[in-house]
Amino acid sequence: MGGAEVAVRETDLRCHELLLRLAGRLPDRHLWRFRDWLAGDAADVVAKMLPGTLVRERIALDDAEHQLLADALAPLGADPAMVNAVLPVEPDAVPEHAFRPEPPASTSSAVLVLGATLRSRPGVREVRSSWRRDEGGATKLVVLVTASAAVVGLTGEIQRILRALGEPAPCVEVLPPELEPSAYHHAALAESVLVCVGAEELVGRRG
Repeated sequence: MGGAEVAVRETDLRCHELLLRLAGRLPDRHLWRFRDWLAGDAADVVAKMLPGTLVRERIALDDAEHQLLADALAPLGADPAMVNAVLPVEPDAVPEHAFRPEPPASTSSAVLVLGATLRSRPGVREVRSSWRRDEGGATKLVVLVTASAAVVGLTGEIQRILRALGEPAPCVEVLPPELEPSAYHHAALAESVLVCVGAEELVGRRG
C-alpha cells in the first residue's frame, strides 16, 4: 500500500509540473480546472482530458514537455494516440507576457485575504503577486507561491479562495523550490511584490 501511495503521489507531482509548464500557454479557463481536478484526487480525469484539450487549443510542446506529458499521464490511462497528436513546438514560438507589480485597486482585497491565510503557513516559503496584462489591456492577478510541501493541495486551496472572491479562472502558480521556473514564471517573479512569507521562510530568516 505504501509503495502504491508513493507512486500515485509522484504521478500527481509530475502532473503538477506539467501544468506549471503550461501556464501562460493553455488558457486560464482550462488550466485552473485541470489543477482543481488534480487537487481533488481526480488525476485520471486530467489524463483523459488534457491531451485532447492541448490538441484542440493547438498548444505545442517541446521534446522534454512531451516526454513529461507521456510520463505523467500514461500511467493514469491517457490515450496514447491523443498524446502523440500533440503538436511539436516551433522555434521562437513561445508567447511572451507583460507583467507589472502594482495591483489594480479593485483586486487588492484578494491579496490581503491570501496574506492573512498563508502567512506563517508550514511548508510555504514566499507568496508573491503580479498582474499580467492580457490582450485588450485587461489585467489578471497571478499568485506565485514557493512551497516545499503539499504543492498540489495548496494550489487547489488558493484557487478556491480566489474563486470565492469572484475570480472565475484563478492563476495560481505553486512552485517547488527544486523546480526551475519557466520563462513565464521568471517574468512574473521579476515583476512581483511580496504578499507574505510562510513558516519555512521565517525559520530561515531567524537562523
